[in-house]
Order: sequence, then structure tokens, then C-alpha cells
Amino acid sequence: MIARLPLSRRYRLVLSLLLALLPLSLLLGLAFGAYAIPPLEIPGILLRGEGVEYQVLAALRAPRVLGAALVGALLALGGAVLQGLFRNPLVDPGLIGVSSGAALGAAVFIVLLPGAGALQLYALPLFAFLGGLLATLFLMGLARGPGGTRVAILLLGGIALNALVGAAVGFLTFLATEQELRSLSFWTLGGFAAVTWPLLLSGGLFGALAFLLLFPLARPLNALALGEQEAFHLGVGLEGLKLRAVAGTALGVGAAVALAGGVGFIGLVAPHLFRLLAGADHRYLLPGSVLLGASLAVLSDLLARTLLAPQELPVGVVTAFVGGPFFLYLVLRYKREVFRAAS
Repeated sequence: MIARLPLSRRYRLVLSLLLALLPLSLLLGLAFGAYAIPPLEIPGILLRGEGVEYQVLAALRAPRVLGAALVGALLALGGAVLQGLFRNPLVDPGLIGVSSGAALGAAVFIVLLPGAGALQLYALPLFAFLGGLLATLFLMGLARGPGGTRVAILLLGGIALNALVGAAVGFLTFLATEQELRSLSFWTLGGFAAVTWPLLLSGGLFGALAFLLLFPLARPLNALALGEQEAFHLGVGLEGLKLRAVAGTALGVGAAVALAGGVGFIGLVAPHLFRLLAGADHRYLLPGSVLLGASLAVLSDLLARTLLAPQELPVGVVTAFVGGPFFLYLVLRYKREVFRAAS
């Protein structure tokens, strides 16, 4: 039914549905878990400001659910921008080294700086963020040349860097003690259990800066979809666009990984789902991806908390179970389109 609507109405309808889905997802995330709270009673509990249910909501659920929404929004926005920059719907934020660099930063802290005690709550995300930032700066330096930043070199360098970082993390895993190995495993699989109000505030500041950098790129990315030469003739500053897209994505995804560890596939799935539902106009794709990514992350966290309650699955496992088959579907769909174009 949506596909039959005029394009402008289709965009507005899908965005309206996503605007309704996000608060519903947040309400479900606040209500359900090992200790269930009736959803309709949540406003009254928050207004009273006392009791066990209020403590569960205010101290545990609210920062976790809002952190999941922020992480999903940042990953989806980064994925949408990079897919527009590379003009390839199969691109994921991990390709520019942010996720792998952040994982290496976390592994260095866990294995080589043990016994940090209370500092670990703050130092671990800081090391993860710095690792992602340094990896991206290295790739940007590698891809820059006399003619500007070469996107192809950035992509190939990211693949090589991911392999090197994977080897380094594997070596640190070999050196780790049993307790360190457990902490490292939970970090690399991803989750929102460690999100607190102070961490959410710091992540929100970085996330807000990433939003400010990336949202204005909608029109330049629309022009880039026609090709680099066409975008240049339309007045797009290609070098500035590439630098801003990669830097903004590095900032946003680095903050997301610092908050939640390795939560994969949201940056790939959310933008592509929006394209399937509505279209590829970045003026709508960027905000639509943010809304859809936030909802997907909150619902994934809800599944991780409830499927095996009172035990908790790593969120990265849930997103991988959903995102892996979806990625294979995209590959097969892309393969059919290539063969159809060649025949």
C-alpha cells in the first residue's frame, strides 16, 4: 500500500509511523525486563518520585533505554551518511575503522591496565572513544593525497586496518586472564547495562555534535548520488563533504561504541529499511534512519533482557541474529541487480 502512494506522501507517512514507533519502543523498554512494570502506570510512578518501581525506572531503566536510543540513532545516521558517500547500500560504519579501533582501545584498557576499580566505568569508554578516533585519523591521513581524499583508498585502508586490529585484539585476548577475558567478551559483544546518567550525558554531547555535522549533508549527498563530477558542477565541495562525513561519522560512532561496545548491523539495516519503505532522498533518509535506528536498538535491548530472563543476552548477539540474514539478503539482491544490468 505504501509503495503505491506518491513519493512525497510516502516519505511523510513513513516518517510519521517512525515518529510513533520510537516513543512506543521507549515505553516498552521502560516497562519490561526482569522486573516488569505496567506501561500505563509509568507516568504516575515517575510523578510520585518514590518507591522501588521509581528507583528501577530512574536509576536503571531510563538511562539504559535512552542510551540504547542514542546509540542506535548514531549508528544509523553514520551508516546512512557513509552509504551515501560511497554510493553503496552495503557500506557499514565499521568500514572506516571506528568500531575496530574502539574495540582495540577497550581491549588495551581491560588487559594492560587491570585493577582500575571504580575508574573503569569512565576510563573504559574513554579508551574506546580514543581508539576509534585514532583509527579514523590514521585512515584519513592515509587516504589524503594531492587530489584530495580518495574514497576508494579510505575503504581499502579500512579493510586492512580492521584485519590488523582484529589480530591485535586476538593477541590481547590470548594474554588476558579469565576475568579480563570475560570483560572483553561482554564488551565486544555489546550491551547497554553499563550506561549511567553521567555516561549518557557525555555520550549525548558527542552525539549532538555528530548530528550537527551530519544532518546538513543531506542535499550534498543527494547531489553526490549523480556522480562526483555532476556534484562538483552543482557546486558541492567534494573535499569538504568527504572530510565532514567521515569526521562526523567517526565522532558519532565512536561515542556509540564507547557507550555500548560492539553493537553491529544497525548502521547497515536501518538506512536500507528506510530506503525500501520510502526512498533514497537524504533529506528524509537521514532523520528516518535516526528514528528507525533508535527504535531497533531499544527493541533489541528489550529482547536481550527478556528472552532468557533473568539472564541477559549481549545486545550484539541479538542484532547479529537479525542483521546477518538481512545482510545476506542485501548481497543476493545486489547480485541479482548486477546480473540483470549485465544481461
